[in-house]
Amino acid sequence: MARPGAAPAGDILEETRVSDATPTLEAPWPVAVLSQKIRGYIERLGTAWVEGEITQWGVSGGNVYGKLKDLGEDATVSFTVWSSVRAKLDGDFKQGDRVIALVKPNYWVKGGTLTMQVFELRHVGLGDLLERLERLRKQLASEGLFDPARKKPLPFLPHCIGLITGKDSDAEKDVIRNAQLRWPAVNFRVVHAAVQGDRTVGEVSAAIERLDADPEVDVIIIARGGGDFQNLLGFSDERVVRAAAAARTPIVSAIGHEADRPLLDDVADLRASTPTDAAKRVVPDVAEELSRVQQARARIGSRLTGILSAEIDRIAQLRSRPVLADSAWIIESRSQDLTRYVARGAELVERSIERAGNQTAELRAQLRALSPQATLDRGYAIAQLPDGNVLRAADQAPAGTALRITVADGSITAESTGPAAKR
Repeated sequence: MARPGAAPAGDILEETRVSDATPTLEAPWPVAVLSQKIRGYIERLGTAWVEGEITQWGVSGGNVYGKLKDLGEDATVSFTVWSSVRAKLDGDFKQGDRVIALVKPNYWVKGGTLTMQVFELRHVGLGDLLERLERLRKQLASEGLFDPARKKPLPFLPHCIGLITGKDSDAEKDVIRNAQLRWPAVNFRVVHAAVQGDRTVGEVSAAIERLDADPEVDVIIIARGGGDFQNLLGFSDERVVRAAAAARTPIVSAIGHEADRPLLDDVADLRASTPTDAAKRVVPDVAEELSRVQQARARIGSRLTGILSAEIDRIAQLRSRPVLADSAWIIESRSQDLTRYVARGAELVERSIERAGNQTAELRAQLRALSPQATLDRGYAIAQLPDGNVLRAADQAPAGTALRITVADGSITAESTGPAAKR
């Protein structure tokens, strides 16, 4: 016997044939058939443990309807916690919590929506988060992202500061107010971004890239007030850390308070304990700088005064010396020296000439004594053969030989008659 309200057997068989047949243009599936097939396929998936962040938590009639977002990617699913399951949950849950849930996909045919039915829900333990952060910290450190050698120095006086912070946040007001109190002429390029929740990673990373590409921005401050550990997790995300490491503009991390230490602090070029501290460390104090300028000017003036005084005294000492006090003495003393040197020179020249004259006379006397002319002057004569040789032997001039006879005052020619007979 058929159940009340059940479809006739003929209709069931017809529906089975339609659902088993391949849909075509001529024989399409009804929407209900497609929905049933989707539901059957999804129900076969079974249960699964998933981790994510609660981005919506609404209670209606004791049931919870919410959304769970992936921690790293842009992916979100809806979930439902029935009142019976909610009564067994340990702890309170709210938007922003990071949780692990045991879910089973559930496709609602009537509405055509897919939701996750939650059977168990747990907070991610602080120890688990710390362990994951420590693993990521070691990985990034091994890549050299935390190396002090790669940190860029901050400009002495930035003309334009890029500021990434929450809209209308106390951190934004603190940074701008303290920076302008220290240096009124400083300019800001503010980019608002989510500083907690599921949008933090994407918006902060995009803001870093945007300000880094701006040629007028000299330094970038990422500021957020204090918060609990989970609220600051976005600033330890790998995408934010790598975006900060890839930036060419110096980055200052001012996240939370002194005790907070997200991974962004390690990769930033400067870590500030608070947003106020960031403003003080990035912008110099105009009053302090003016005081330093005045001190430097005073030291320079004192130094120049000392140098000028010393030089004035040295010039006065030089002018008091005799050589500069009376310049005529140089000419007088040098003129006397010159007269003395001239007289001495003339005396030496005369002596040299006299000595040379005596030597010349002696040499002339010696030359004359040895000269043939002296012999001729004593009455001797020199007989020369026709070839010019001196006649030295009688047999050199046989009879008829022409001879040249040189006497003291000239020469005569003669002819030899032969050697004379010996006596």
